[in-house]
Amino acid sequence: MAVPKRKTTPSRKGKRRSHHSQFAVNSTECPNCGEFKLPHHICNSCGYYNKKEIIDKTESSEDSDLDTEK
Repeated sequence: MAVPKRKTTPSRKGKRRSHHSQFAVNSTECPNCGEFKLPHHICNSCGYYNKKEIIDKTESSEDSDLDTEK
């Protein structure tokens, strides 16, 4: 099995990890409800995308849970 002959220096380690930084999440405001959402995604709070209702969020989650158990 291969074993490194020398210790990796901090500068070499830093050069290798230079692309490992994290990016900030870019969020936009939903034009329908005003909540923050990811761009080009359906809003989690109201279910709208591009001024159209995609997901009906008017039913409560308890009603949908009861329907699946029947």
